[in-house]
Amino acid sequence: MAIRDYALASERLVEWMQDRAREAGARGGVFGVSGGIDSALVLALSRKAYGDNCLALIMPCYSLQEDVDDALELVRLFGCPYKVVDLCPAFDALLSSLSSGGGEGIPGGAGKEPDAGMAPDASAISLAEANIKPRLRMTALYYYANLLNYLVVGTSNRAELYVGYSTKYGDSGVDIMPLGGLTKGEVREMAAYLGVPKKIIEKAPSAGLWKGQTDEGEMGITYRDLDRYLLGLPVPDDVREKIERRHRNSEHKRRMPPVPDVI
Repeated sequence: MAIRDYALASERLVEWMQDRAREAGARGGVFGVSGGIDSALVLALSRKAYGDNCLALIMPCYSLQEDVDDALELVRLFGCPYKVVDLCPAFDALLSSLSSGGGEGIPGGAGKEPDAGMAPDASAISLAEANIKPRLRMTALYYYANLLNYLVVGTSNRAELYVGYSTKYGDSGVDIMPLGGLTKGEVREMAAYLGVPKKIIEKAPSAGLWKGQTDEGEMGITYRDLDRYLLGLPVPDDVREKIERRHRNSEHKRRMPPVPDVI
């Protein structure tokens, strides 16, 4: 059933976030702000839950300047403590180390050429490189979480969690996920209720992994169809099959690493 009372729903989420912090003995929360709708809602909720004991990190890593500008506008609008952490130098240094040095059978390494079937194609290399970005952001978030005794507050919503649209140990590496029970439509509605600007609400969702990248384009599924599926409403058969396949294939992202019981 879709949310009808966003005042009550947001109040309950704020209380839930406060309870999780108390249980962990944490003082507040730290979270990334990308300039998109999900992180904007997390910002609004965290400000209510933790007051001044919250920290927004804006972490550009060859990001679009308009996204950085939107993130700055959001933290100033909500009066939230924030810090800009430029991850470009760390990204460059790590990528340089990964693509240089010795080794055999590894693209970029010394020694014999890899077999044709072993070398990842260009798209795989691009995705491997792009996924460094959310993992660097996770590292930065936990640095400040440890420093300040804060929880890391994630920004994934119900739709993204269901189909595994996240980077393992990147944006999925968090302590709490307050949006995990909200469809994308509910995220937009609650964000509007809490005062997130219309231009952020209507902005095309993107993880900012590369120029022109959008969530829906990468998934091959619209959030409208994902929301309908999650709410038990009809969707075309091919869409349903795609959603269910992505859900099955991403099950490992929703579980702790398996431990053998054969010994």
